[in-house]
Amino acid sequence: MIETLSYAWLHDAVRWLLAPALGALLIGCAIAVIEAGIAVGERFHGLAKLASGGNLAQVQAIARHRLERADLLARIPPMLGLMATIIPLGPGLAALGQGDPAQLASAVTVAFDATVLGLVAGIGGLVIGKLRRRWYEETLEAMEQSIERSMEQSMQQSMERAA
Repeated sequence: MIETLSYAWLHDAVRWLLAPALGALLIGCAIAVIEAGIAVGERFHGLAKLASGGNLAQVQAIARHRLERADLLARIPPMLGLMATIIPLGPGLAALGQGDPAQLASAVTVAFDATVLGLVAGIGGLVIGKLRRRWYEETLEAMEQSIERSMEQSMQQSMERAA
């Protein structure tokens, strides 16, 4: 009796987490789509504009911020997907034990859908992060080389003036 009462609140609390987890998964998928659009804009316009500004520290700060967003997107939705996979399976298996396979089928459907949503958003974040990392590294290397060339040119000009 005491064990039943002590665990009942836990099961109820965990069941309440399903709706927020599913909502967060849907938001994660929407963010993945938005981030993909932002990444396309970065690739074709934004990075060239940032590089032409010549502010290396600003580009590094923007890169760090955008890469952190992509990394979070690659990690959090799969965890939420796993959470939203496991939560409905407990009551579904309990329903099967009581002879209600329809409730188990419903729980398994929700579980698999949650897994897919988590993986879709996570894959999007992973791909966006990998592409951004490469693009920003190339941009920063080009900016550093440009700064080095201009420093070499100014050194040569000052040496020519001194001679």
